[in-house]
Amino acid sequence: MLNFNRIRSQPRTTRSMSLGGMDYVDPKRKGNFVGKVFLAAALTALCIIMIKRSPSLNPPSPFSIHEPGVTHVLVTGGAGYIGSHATLRLLRENYRVTIDNLSRGNLGAVRVLQDLFPEPGRLQFIYADLGDKESVNKIFSENKFDAVMHFAAVAYVGESTLDPLKYYHNITSNTLLVLESMAKYGVKTLIYSSTCATYGEPEKMPIIETTEQKPINPYGKAKKMAEDIILDFSKNSKMAVMILRYFNVIGSDPEGRLGEAPRPELREHGRISGACFDAARGITTGLKVRGTDYKTPDGTCIRDYIDVTDLVDAHVKALEKAQPAKVGIYNVGTGKGRSVKEFVNACKKATGVDIKVDYLPRRPGDYAEVYSDPSKINRELNWTAQYTDLEKSLQVAWKWQKAHRNGYGISSAI
Repeated sequence: MLNFNRIRSQPRTTRSMSLGGMDYVDPKRKGNFVGKVFLAAALTALCIIMIKRSPSLNPPSPFSIHEPGVTHVLVTGGAGYIGSHATLRLLRENYRVTIDNLSRGNLGAVRVLQDLFPEPGRLQFIYADLGDKESVNKIFSENKFDAVMHFAAVAYVGESTLDPLKYYHNITSNTLLVLESMAKYGVKTLIYSSTCATYGEPEKMPIIETTEQKPINPYGKAKKMAEDIILDFSKNSKMAVMILRYFNVIGSDPEGRLGEAPRPELREHGRISGACFDAARGITTGLKVRGTDYKTPDGTCIRDYIDVTDLVDAHVKALEKAQPAKVGIYNVGTGKGRSVKEFVNACKKATGVDIKVDYLPRRPGDYAEVYSDPSKINRELNWTAQYTDLEKSLQVAWKWQKAHRNGYGISSAI
């Protein structure tokens, strides 16, 4: 049998030798070896970087280029209630969409949209803080937008009276940052999500676009300030601007894909539809109606309730009709006022639950009556509200709420 075990009679002194039971290694050879390892690692890293940067191997993202025939829209607040519905509509109309901001949005809505439109180059989500100038500039520098739909904003009248600085920062200051980035990177179209709260409590109804704006709460004031900034900037630019002042939003996607996720931490300030649904589900002991002594037929506030599907339709039509160096301002409502008591009765029918109602004193910052005259948007944008049956809109929203008792099942706090 052949023996392949080699026995060395002497150590190779060029490599090591034994000194008192210790191995001696030539430091020069060890240094050379370590240097070669570092050199090889550096060359490998350089090759990887060059490969990654090679245009032939890494074509640019479709979101970072202007593609003929494709309109790329940045939807701020695209993970929120209204913004997610607008994103859904834009994607259905074959727009390319980037959505950002989760300050009050929901990652679950983003995932629904991603599942519905998984094709590359259709939908991009960026988690960013619109109050951070560097983050906003980074979004605009790395993407080529044709238009911005600016929804991102806190939007609760009651909360605004308790924490006004949050509203001026989140609405007014953030809008300024978005405008600055649009100007810097040459984005020429803005669709701005405003509110009827900028009018305050006009003496004459219905409200038209030339009704004097006298907001009476920080939410309305912050929105009006943002409008003023936009209008001042537009005077010396060629930007196409559409400002949509909409009224009280209700409803959900008719096909049940999206809805308004509950926000327990804002229950005291939330929309009346959410409060009705909480009471119907037994989450709260009853519905709190604040104010029964207003100068209205039944003593409760009168509002114009606009279905979210109609609302996003108005935004898309505004985008289609926007013209360079021109400003369009439109009320988005049904033109019909409904009292809170009427709303509660419709909600009882929609849910099939005899909701207990607690009548409480007025809430600071509220106004007695507000409803729109939508004649201008009907005429100029060929838009008319289609979902005007209050009970049916609430039925659709209630169906989504029942199927999503925990919202999208994913926390928005990230």
